[in-house]
Amino acid sequence: MHKILIVEDDTALLRGLVDNFKAEGFNVVWAKDGATGLEAALDEGPDLALLDIMLPEVNGFEICKSIRREGLEFPIIMLTAKGQESDIIRGLELGADDYVTKPFSIRELIARVHVLLRRYRSTAIEHFAFGEYLLDRKAYALTKNGKSIPLTRKEFKLLEFFLQKSGKALTRRTIMNHVWGSSILVTQRSVDRCVTTLRSKIEGDLKSPKYIKTIRDVGYRFEHV
Repeated sequence: MHKILIVEDDTALLRGLVDNFKAEGFNVVWAKDGATGLEAALDEGPDLALLDIMLPEVNGFEICKSIRREGLEFPIIMLTAKGQESDIIRGLELGADDYVTKPFSIRELIARVHVLLRRYRSTAIEHFAFGEYLLDRKAYALTKNGKSIPLTRKEFKLLEFFLQKSGKALTRRTIMNHVWGSSILVTQRSVDRCVTTLRSKIEGDLKSPKYIKTIRDVGYRFEHV
């Protein structure tokens, strides 16, 4: 059963969406304000989110941006009453996958949701294997020959990003933008420190790393051995 998150402050519309998606067989999580919606997006692990743009406290754009900043890749559909091109473009640039302009057909929306879920399911990779290790994205866990290796949230996101970009040279700034987002408190030295702690957990020889290679004056490259 797919879990869908609906964040909408119009009570009547929210009730209609919740009822229709439940009737369609979805597990529905909902919120009426942006702050609660963002918390649900980060904690509930939905398979897809419907986000109204105009929300109290935190708007849909900010929720979308925060979801993508955290490295979460589930599909997002923006719901907008404006239908203005600038809103649509902004939502897509922030990482939304589709948009629907109010008023809309519930059946059309449900059809779009099914299309996005099928597309996402065909491209999503839940596990990465390298050497004796297995990274389980769904369980948010790293194991070595079945034994759990504890990682911090940032170490997990860093390893996940390395595996997604295996074999590619990555600058420190690229890593910083994808793993830490736009936080002004983070510097490129933060990347080096996180790489060091991650290496201590997956590398046998820190002086001659097997997986995370340093590229002088550039950054790092993960070699998928």
